[in-house]
Amino acid sequence: MNDAMIGDRAVVLGGSMAGLLAARVLADAYAQVVVVERDELPDTAGQRRGVPQGHHIHSLMARGQQVFEELFPGFAADLVAGGAPMLDQLAEARLYFGGHRFAQAASGIAVVSVSRPCIEGYVRERVRALPGVAFDDHRDVLGLAASRDGGRVTGARVSRRVDGSGDVTLDADLVVDATGRGSRLPRWLEALGYPRPAEDRVATDITYATGVVRLRAGALGAQRAVIVPPGGGCTRGGALAAIEGGRHILTLVGMLGEVPPTDADAFVEYTRSLPIPDIHDAVRDAELLDPPVAMRFPASIRHRYERLPRFPAGLLAVGDVLCSFNPVYGQGMSVAALEARTLREHLASEPDPRKVLRGMAKIVDPPWDIAAGADLAFPAVPGPRPLRVRMANTYVPLVQAAAARDPEVGAAFLRVAGMLDDPTALMRPALVRRVAAAGLRRITSRRGSPGSPRRPPSSRSAGPSRPAGSR
Repeated sequence: MNDAMIGDRAVVLGGSMAGLLAARVLADAYAQVVVVERDELPDTAGQRRGVPQGHHIHSLMARGQQVFEELFPGFAADLVAGGAPMLDQLAEARLYFGGHRFAQAASGIAVVSVSRPCIEGYVRERVRALPGVAFDDHRDVLGLAASRDGGRVTGARVSRRVDGSGDVTLDADLVVDATGRGSRLPRWLEALGYPRPAEDRVATDITYATGVVRLRAGALGAQRAVIVPPGGGCTRGGALAAIEGGRHILTLVGMLGEVPPTDADAFVEYTRSLPIPDIHDAVRDAELLDPPVAMRFPASIRHRYERLPRFPAGLLAVGDVLCSFNPVYGQGMSVAALEARTLREHLASEPDPRKVLRGMAKIVDPPWDIAAGADLAFPAVPGPRPLRVRMANTYVPLVQAAAARDPEVGAAFLRVAGMLDDPTALMRPALVRRVAAAGLRRITSRRGSPGSPRRPPSSRSAGPSRPAGSR
């Protein structure tokens, strides 16, 4: 082990994005990094059973992309060279929030638009090429190995899934749990004599249905994407975005029990019930390249490990183990990247798990507040609504309405959504003045228009609560 290393071996439990990103930074500090994964890991891009969200649309936020670029120099250029489109989020995407279409203009917020298997395959290849990194797939994680007093985790107990061989203990100076929403870490901690963490939960009962399509030429004009999240009282949404290979990915969303269908004809027909016609107009005569696939997401869950009074040395957690976000907001991969960056900042010596977990909690706080607050704007979503949530859910619709007239407001909104700016940036005096001015122009325009005002897009009929073909 050379002087730059702080330990002989780190073991990462889980080979998905959060695990891969953790392995990337650990490779600079440990002589060996072993990534343990239940699935068989493909050598190239491909869907995996352990990543059910992999079929669906993914968004790499602008700040997340910056961190990916830090960890994997040439990241965006490589993906673009492989056929992934790069798009300006305001100039090349039709964005509908709260029933308002954002005014389009160059924003300088450029992100790569790519499928989950493509980005995960790229990152896995880059991590696999690092000195000292090894992948151990087809392994079930049975639990943790620890010192007799439970004060330090000393490894992980695993078994081979394929040949049925006996249990093996992988000794480690550090174990990182990246096993996702299904993590058994609360039980493992309890077995070692530690309390379970408190849990925050926001139940939205979301179902995704996704298919990959090939659009007719010119179906979107010069645009690369259409984004229509649930909101403005409508519990249906959808997103259509260009991805690698000249294809588009279409994800339909149902919230609070709405279930988008997976029957091919009903899947396309569901787009007719969205608050705006753009997606339906683009895909009604598209070629569906594979059968639609569904995924249910009952609730956003945040485990408060950073609040535990005690936590064993030699153990950390990342990604969905800490916080599993409503996927509508596209925050997961970017938060995982920022968590990996935070972990790297603590690797000058053996990391203190409580300090690292507190640092990661600070990363999670803003996107959690954004996502949970937006979900709580729906009256049917259970949960407390403190004053700051009620204020945000009063002000943000005004920002979205202003963005329909003022692209500078739209760009400011996207900088916050993309984690480039803190949410408090929306309250800067100059922006508040622009929001107020747009509101006055809107009121004046309505007063000066003859007849009744037209209904906003969000008031368009959402159709029957369960369309034909729903599962």
